[in-house]
Amino acid sequence: MPIVVLGISHKTAPPDVRNRHAFPSERIAHALSALRDYDGIREAAILATCNRLEVYADVPDYETGVGELKDFLTTYRGMRVADFDKYLYTLLGADAVAQLFRVVTGLDSMLLGEAEIVAQVKSAHAAALAAGTAGAHLGRLFRAALRVGKLARTQTHIGRDVVSLGAAAVELASRRIALATATALVIGAGKMGATVARHLRARGVRELHIANRTLSRAARIAAELDAHAHPIEEAAAVAASCDLVMSAVGSGRFILQAGDVRSIMARRAHRALLVVDIAVPRDVEPIAAAVEGVTMYELADMRQIVEENLGARRNAIPAVEAIIDDHAGEFMRWYQSRAAAPLIAGLRTRAEAIRVAEIAKLFDRHPDLDEQQRAAIVATSLSILKKLLHAPTVRLRETAADSAAWDGTSALDDLFDLATMEKQIERQFSAALKPPVS
Repeated sequence: MPIVVLGISHKTAPPDVRNRHAFPSERIAHALSALRDYDGIREAAILATCNRLEVYADVPDYETGVGELKDFLTTYRGMRVADFDKYLYTLLGADAVAQLFRVVTGLDSMLLGEAEIVAQVKSAHAAALAAGTAGAHLGRLFRAALRVGKLARTQTHIGRDVVSLGAAAVELASRRIALATATALVIGAGKMGATVARHLRARGVRELHIANRTLSRAARIAAELDAHAHPIEEAAAVAASCDLVMSAVGSGRFILQAGDVRSIMARRAHRALLVVDIAVPRDVEPIAAAVEGVTMYELADMRQIVEENLGARRNAIPAVEAIIDDHAGEFMRWYQSRAAAPLIAGLRTRAEAIRVAEIAKLFDRHPDLDEQQRAAIVATSLSILKKLLHAPTVRLRETAADSAAWDGTSALDDLFDLATMEKQIERQFSAALKPPVS
């Protein structure tokens, strides 16, 4: 049963494609429930972030599993194959495992080494557990990924010079306007919005406003940062008096449409307005960038900021990749060894049947044995069986773990002759299972 991942990310798809196929967090539980209906998908987890949508799955076979994952994406999300297939990447087995490890360490992020991704991977794991779609395989994979993420950040410099999308956005804004004399509005009081607001306050913004759907949440953050809280319906009105608007909602609809921005600028007496939209999907209608006096940035515009602050993190890449290789190999050895479990169970069942039969024959030949003697013989037989099965069991696990193309159907025949083993068990019992002398 291979592990596979299907996804689109900032590396394979342009922003408009990612926006169309963004997966709102509130839909994850329902989507995972839908994945349970597919016979070819044993386990599944969905990792949806600002810059990626990845579905990890444990499937009975590659072709069926990938086909059903594509069917899920096209039906559940209303995607057309022609619309997204060319942007989709598919990874199998060790490559899929390494991909999750690269994601959690930040190697696959737009912002190299970002810390937020660890919490997002943890949330994806928790959602899959809650939905009952993460079993022994994906459960272990995600736990291993979180360990790898922690090791990478404690043993290398991949997390040095802390930067985040929120920090990069504020840095970009600070290069366009003087924050110390600016009035700023942050739309959205979720994790990203709160991060942006804190960075703005830390950089000394003169006046700060926070607008959010849930006013109480905006109020809590505003109280922490000596800011002003507003309901999101007032965002356009507040923006008219601001120099900077930073939006981080990502609800799937435009918070500020082009018409709103034109109205805002009409009330500003030709004062310029800087808009930084870091939401996915976007919060500000893209054509608003054409409104006179408006300068607008989105996530893709932060690349220069990222490039300038990531020297030490780039130097850490080889060390992080070494950690990923080691742990991906360790996981795959465990994963492949699981394929031997049914064979080992079958081997034990067969050997146990031989043991029971031999014990029965022995007791028939010696009806005079008392209960204590019979118990001693049974205990001895179990000890013998355990010793006999140890070597072939270890060999089965090792062969499965180390084999790139494990073929369980012939594994027992390749490793040992069961008929010979039966005779060996019989000889062992004949030699060792003699009735105790009274």
